[in-house]
Amino acid sequence: MNTTISGVLFDLDGTLLDTANDLGEALNYVLRKHGLAEVARENYRPIASDGALGLLTLGFADQLKNFDYEQLRTEFLAYYQDNIAVHTCLYPEVSELLLALNKQNIPWGVVTNKPEGLTRQLLPNYPEFDKCLSLIGGDTLANRKPHPAPILKACEEIGVTSECCLYVGDALRDIQAGNKANSTTVIAKWGYILANEDCTSWQSDYHAESPLEILSLI
Repeated sequence: MNTTISGVLFDLDGTLLDTANDLGEALNYVLRKHGLAEVARENYRPIASDGALGLLTLGFADQLKNFDYEQLRTEFLAYYQDNIAVHTCLYPEVSELLLALNKQNIPWGVVTNKPEGLTRQLLPNYPEFDKCLSLIGGDTLANRKPHPAPILKACEEIGVTSECCLYVGDALRDIQAGNKANSTTVIAKWGYILANEDCTSWQSDYHAESPLEILSLI
């Protein structure tokens, strides 16, 4: 057992919660509103971790330059906020993973690029987050991932040094942020990763095929 790990931080979308279908519904609402074709689920799911910008870029493609992006983003976020937990669910094994961390008194938290306000609206829908000791959103601090500051702040809040913390995420920016913070990094292979994505170039310490594999790293 690796006794140097005393805390765990997680990305949210694509790591703990499968939020893609609610985000995709928000995208398709905006596309319909502007008379454009909707995006199929299999096409928006791999982009879900990239938030409003990634999804609107996917949906509007070359036509994005003809629109006021900030207006589109406002419409997207308003719809998403009103329908934030319709289709969203925990990934299989996440509940068991968080329960195991709680039982072992291992502190854990969430570091996401999702706006903090939306994240605080979303998490109370899932009682598994009751023991979450830190929640850092994309706008909580001046910098967001891949900058290490959010992870360093969350480590401070859960009471562990970054060197003794595991950071788990499904995007390159997660691993970059974790590495810059000198944390142990883990790729969540079950998340929003393109099928042909070569994650070896991300320089993570580990990759996990399922959430419960995380326990073997602690």
